[in-house]
Amino acid sequence: MTTVQVLRADRRAATPWLNGGGITREVAGHPAGAGLADFHWRVSLADVAQGGPFSRFEGVDRVITVVEGAGMALTVAGAEHRLDAPYRPFAFPGDAETGCELLGGPVVDFNVMTRRGRAAAVVEVADFQRTVTVPPDAVVLLVCLAGSAELDLADVRLDRYDAALLTGPATDLLRVDGVAAVVTIQQQA
Repeated sequence: MTTVQVLRADRRAATPWLNGGGITREVAGHPAGAGLADFHWRVSLADVAQGGPFSRFEGVDRVITVVEGAGMALTVAGAEHRLDAPYRPFAFPGDAETGCELLGGPVVDFNVMTRRGRAAAVVEVADFQRTVTVPPDAVVLLVCLAGSAELDLADVRLDRYDAALLTGPATDLLRVDGVAAVVTIQQQA
């Protein structure tokens, strides 16, 4: 049986970063109520006000996508990567030393973190109509990053930063009038 849990943006609490460089709003995570030390997977949106070092997450893989702003230059394990276009997911190890330089002021980014051995994620960006399939051993998180999105069978409309978590084998039609992230998360253990 398929379930759809709608996660509205206006119900998320903002959590300030310890270094004062921004705030994070968790969209969804597993297991429910897990902290930063024991999540299997975690998805969030962050308002980044200033550059600086990223927090290290041992044994965690990350995918970051710039949603608003001019972008950022990430230096991951000594190699620079320019994220200067919106809606292009960039994957990197969360336990690598990572620094961030903003390219033109504050940004909003979309973050997907998975703990190795517990979960793995694929992040795709949709700006059109597409079929979304939830495999039996996975969940799919849809997050509207701009404009609006609708799920046909579930009769759900998502506005900017709203999300829908789909569990159980399913296929649905996603109609996007803007941009949406489609995150498929495989549970591993």
